[in-house]
Amino acid sequence: MGPGGACWRGGGAGACRWLSSCTPAPRVCVVGSGPAGFYTAQHLLKHHDLVQVDIYEKLPVPFGLVRFGVAPDHPEVKNVTKTFGQTARLERCKYYGNVTVGRDVTVAELQQAYHAVVLSYGAEDNRILGIPGENLPGVYSARAFVGWYNGLPENRDLKPDLSCETALILGHGNVALDIARILLSPLDLLRKTDITECSLAALACSKVKRVWLAGRRGPLQVAFTIKELREMINLPGTQPVLNPTDFTGLENAVKDIPRPRKRLTELMIKTALQKPGEMAAQAAAPRQWGLKFQRSPQEVLPTADGTRARGVRMALTRLEGSGESAKAIPTGDVEELECGLVLSSIGYRSLPLDPAVPFDSQRGIIPNSMGRVEGAPGLYCSGWVKRGPTGVIITTMNDSFDTAQSVLEDLRGGVLDVSVSREGFGAVGSILSSRGVRPVSFSDWEKIDAAEVARGKAAGKPREKIVDPQEMLQLIGH
Repeated sequence: MGPGGACWRGGGAGACRWLSSCTPAPRVCVVGSGPAGFYTAQHLLKHHDLVQVDIYEKLPVPFGLVRFGVAPDHPEVKNVTKTFGQTARLERCKYYGNVTVGRDVTVAELQQAYHAVVLSYGAEDNRILGIPGENLPGVYSARAFVGWYNGLPENRDLKPDLSCETALILGHGNVALDIARILLSPLDLLRKTDITECSLAALACSKVKRVWLAGRRGPLQVAFTIKELREMINLPGTQPVLNPTDFTGLENAVKDIPRPRKRLTELMIKTALQKPGEMAAQAAAPRQWGLKFQRSPQEVLPTADGTRARGVRMALTRLEGSGESAKAIPTGDVEELECGLVLSSIGYRSLPLDPAVPFDSQRGIIPNSMGRVEGAPGLYCSGWVKRGPTGVIITTMNDSFDTAQSVLEDLRGGVLDVSVSREGFGAVGSILSSRGVRPVSFSDWEKIDAAEVARGKAAGKPREKIVDPQEMLQLIGH
C-alpha cells in the first residue's frame, strides 16, 4: 500500500504506475483467434494500460481464416499474422489453443472468470443450396474445398473427385474465383505456395480443364473484386469465355455507378469483346473459364446409375429492380449444364456456440448492438458472428475495433464491475485440467510454425502445413 491509500502495481517493464485505488486489472477473454479475435485484442491492449486479454482457440494453431481461408497464392494477405504475433507476445496477452468453448469450458464459466467475454469465433459452416441432389458425390461446399487445399484439419480427408473435365462453381464472389484459379493454375505456380502436399498431388492428377462460375443475377451484381478478376483473366494457360450478349447495353448503365463497380464491369466488357486473335497466348490455351449470369440452380442431376453428379439443371432468371438490390426471378425456362464437379460457393454461416448465448439462426449471427450481445451484459461479439460472413480482412478489423471500443466504454463507464477481481485463466485452467484438456501456448505454436517452415523449405515452399492436430500436439510434447 502506498501513501494516501494508493497501491503500487507492476505491469511489466516500464509499465509500473501509482493507482489511486487498488482496482484489479480488467480481464477480458476473446473466443476465436482469427482476424476478429486478434484485432479485438489488439485494440483493447493498445487503448487500456491495464487490461489483460486471454485468447481461446479450438485448434492448436492460431489465425483462423488467414491460415485456412486466404488462397495459397495470396501470401501478401497473410502478412497480418506478423502483427497478430506481436499482439500474442505482449505480456498482457495470452493464447490458449486446443480449447473448444462450449464443450471443454462453457461461456457461463468464462463469464465467471472474466470481466468481459468477446465471441469472435467466425463462421464454421456453409449455407446450403436446398435443392435435390446436393448431397450426391461430386458436390462440395466451397468452404470444405478451400479448407482441403489450405490444410484445415476437419477437411483433410475430403478427397474431391477431379476426374471430370468440367467443373461448375455456384456463386460470383471472391471465394468462387479463388477456387476457379486453384483448379486451373499451372502446377509450377502452386508448387511455390503453402498449398498442402496432399491437395497439390490431387491437382497434379486433375482432369479439370473448364470451369464455369454461375450466379443468379447479372454482371452488375457480382460480388468479386477487380483484383481477383484480373488475376483470373491473366492466369497463364487459360482463356476467359465471356458472352458479349450478357453485357449488351451495360456501357451506358455503368456511367453513374460507383467507380469500383464501374471499373470491374468495364473489365468484364473488355474481356467479353476481345477477339480470340487479340491474345494469341490465350487463344491456344488448354484451359477455359467463364461467367454465366442469371442462372439459379434447381437440381443437381445424377448419373444414370445414381452414384454421382453429372450436371445441374438451372432456372433462367430475369432481374427485378436494379443495382445491388436487384432480385432474380425465375422466367420458367431451364437449361442443363453438364459437369462432374459442383462447388457451392454461396456463403459461409455461423453456428450457435453455447445454449447460454442468444443466437439469431435466421440471420446466422449473435443479436447485438455495437458488439454488445442483446440481453447478456458482459458478453460481446465481433467479426462474422457479429455482422454475417461478408467483407475482407480490413472490414473485420474496423468491425472488431468497434466492438473493442464498446468494451472500453463499458469499462470506463462502470457498466462492467471491475472492483471485484476475476481469476481469468487461473480459474479456467483448473476447469480444463479437471476435464483432461491441455491448452497449447503461443510459444508451442511457434514450435509448430518452425517445423512447418522447415518442412516447406525442404520442398521449396514457404511452409508445409501440418494437417493433423494429433501430429501438432505430438510435436510439442502434449
